Amino acid sequence: MELKEIIEQKLNHKKILVEIPSKPGQIPVISAIGDSLAEAWENSMLALYYFGVELRTEYDRKGQDGNFIDPPSRDCSMRMVIEDPLGEPMVHRAFPGGLEDLEEYRLEVVEGIKDCWIRNPLDPLDKRWEYTYHERLFSYKANGKVYDQIDQVAEQLAKVPHTRRAQAITWQVWQDPGIEHPPCLQSLWFRLLPFKKNHYLLNMNVRFRSRDAYDAAFMNCFALIFLMKKVAELIEQKARIIQKNPKFKVGLGRYVDESDSYHIYGHRLEDFKNRFLKQVLNRSFEERTWRLEFAQAVFDEARPKILEKIKKINNN
Repeated sequence: MELKEIIEQKLNHKKILVEIPSKPGQIPVISAIGDSLAEAWENSMLALYYFGVELRTEYDRKGQDGNFIDPPSRDCSMRMVIEDPLGEPMVHRAFPGGLEDLEEYRLEVVEGIKDCWIRNPLDPLDKRWEYTYHERLFSYKANGKVYDQIDQVAEQLAKVPHTRRAQAITWQVWQDPGIEHPPCLQSLWFRLLPFKKNHYLLNMNVRFRSRDAYDAAFMNCFALIFLMKKVAELIEQKARIIQKNPKFKVGLGRYVDESDSYHIYGHRLEDFKNRFLKQVLNRSFEERTWRLEFAQAVFDEARPKILEKIKKINNN
């Protein structure tokens, strides 16, 4: 099947929605929907490539003559909707990186294994990282205090399941506009909806200001889904105590992921065509995805090695 046919099919089945098409002076607004993470991310990449606008970035390389070496990026504003965040198949084989990399990133975001790599802001010679997402979400520092926003979110929802105030942010307005790599992830918003008696589903909205759709988005979503799962478990634990209801249960509802700028860098377009598009055009969906059960075996084997690697780096 040709790419045009695939796109038309997804448009007809409302798996891709072009809300505002590309036109002079406007970034297109696109929605991509999938039952699982693998399907939603694949649809988002196809939609971006097919309907995105060409835009220059601050990272495009230039030659000695001042002309651009890299082609322009492909860009849009993207809303990705995953109806079942833990639905199968969950893992797309075409994301750049290996399963070990995916597990390392999950541990970084959910467990904070790289928080120790954050620089001392009072030491101008310290060139380590300025932050991690885990640090901003679990140890947000402001006004001389440290806030565990994830614990606060869980506490809010355990007390008032229908609250609209349960969110966590990363942006620090007093410093982030001027740092070298300001956070792309901006906020997580959570809300519980009743599903059955004593059973709620946690819905989560994620917002990114800027997103490397090809090299980062899949791993971002994968890790954040497991963070969502962690929040659901924490709400359940707290609610059973606060509401004195041992039957209180929290599962996962839909995941909505919004990016102001969702892009493929120009210098990565050839790799995208050779790795991603070739799989979509030449393999069945089952052949270009993995079930979590398969990946989990790799994760379990890789985890001790990852932790040992981090330990060695910390000791150097």
